Amino acid sequence: MELKKELKILSWIIIAFAFAFFLPIESIRFNTAVAASLDLVKWYAREHVVLCLLPAFFIAGVISVFVSQASVLKYFGAQAKKWVAYTVAAVSGTILAVCSCTVLPLFSSIHKRGAGLGPAIAFLYSGPAINILAIILTARILGFEMGVARTIGAVSFSVLIGLSMAFIYCKEEKAKKEEQMNITASPEKRPMWHTAFHFFTLVLILVFANWGRPAEGDTSSTWYHIWANKWYITGFFGLMLGYSLIKILKIKWQWVLGAVLITAVSAVLASNFIDNQKLSVLVPMLTGIVALSVITLKDKNITENCEWTLATWDFAKLILPLLALGVVAAGFLLGSTHDGKTIAGVIPNEWISTLVGGNSVFSNFFASVVGAFMYFATLTEVPIVQGLLAAGMGKGPALALLLAGPSLSLPSMLVIRKVMGTQKTVVYVTLVVIFSTIAGLIFGTF
Repeated sequence: MELKKELKILSWIIIAFAFAFFLPIESIRFNTAVAASLDLVKWYAREHVVLCLLPAFFIAGVISVFVSQASVLKYFGAQAKKWVAYTVAAVSGTILAVCSCTVLPLFSSIHKRGAGLGPAIAFLYSGPAINILAIILTARILGFEMGVARTIGAVSFSVLIGLSMAFIYCKEEKAKKEEQMNITASPEKRPMWHTAFHFFTLVLILVFANWGRPAEGDTSSTWYHIWANKWYITGFFGLMLGYSLIKILKIKWQWVLGAVLITAVSAVLASNFIDNQKLSVLVPMLTGIVALSVITLKDKNITENCEWTLATWDFAKLILPLLALGVVAAGFLLGSTHDGKTIAGVIPNEWISTLVGGNSVFSNFFASVVGAFMYFATLTEVPIVQGLLAAGMGKGPALALLLAGPSLSLPSMLVIRKVMGTQKTVVYVTLVVIFSTIAGLIFGTF
């Protein structure tokens, strides 16, 4: 036994030495890929963690603590009517303007609360795929036909992939249904509209804080005016959250007022002393999140308030390390593309452009696979596909990438595997790739 243990240690030492010995630091491609990986990590941390993930963790915490299991089972459970469960799951994507990573804490939360596999998967796919802002942007930049095709594909796929997963694991779902029949629904602790108000206030903060910049030259559309005033709108819903904390969660109004004032002061100081606007907006958001955490943890009157923040922390511990690992890997392999700049990864971009030309089965399949593993933040997939189309990408593979890309990424796969296991994750990814390939072939033909 001792010998086996020592041999294992020796093996790891040999692997580490071989890695260091053969490290190709003289290779330009390797050094560029490392730079791309670090660039993507830095951009992800600045653009995505504070504005997207942290609010999403709090929303997931609301589902986990404030939304009763009976409510989740009513709409998503194994006993729920299929048309209700899948409609709610599909429609949720139009409400949540989130990417493949931001939807993960929400998916994890409803899965833990007993949602059926099919509806939970439909929700997981629809959240990023049926993003109404991304679909509008697709139609405006890539053409009306592409926008319609993406809409039809995303809505139908969320249902078809969910139904396919439920069919493949029907025995498991049947057992879950029988188990849920024995669950006695506990009474709601507060009116459902109270929980809904609190939940959707957080959702609207998430949506408007991440409202994307309109196309260059667009200064008259509704989209532009919302974007130009998005922080005032976000601030308004922040005040609504303060109202919810006092009236619904019964937190002392003095604490909430103090948190609001501290957040407001941080916003004024940041706007005056930080020249970079993108960084300055992170300060009040982060200050508000810290203040919210402190006042909920300190509250001793209603235990659920403290449990909400603790549940949020549990989601963060589960998801953030895996996402960080996935972002590093995605940047190293596929490069970093954002804000109009592109840094190539180990896999050259020229290879991808060459391999996705035309409308063959391979080009659509390859586009689906690349899309599934590549990381797309909300709305960034449209300019990326626009660049690939200009480089010779076929319209079929472009649609395949749009259907597979936003709903999946290497970081999200690692988290999904943690939530529902390796086998189900592989099946889910395979279904997304197959359906996206078929859609690309059909669109490219007609």
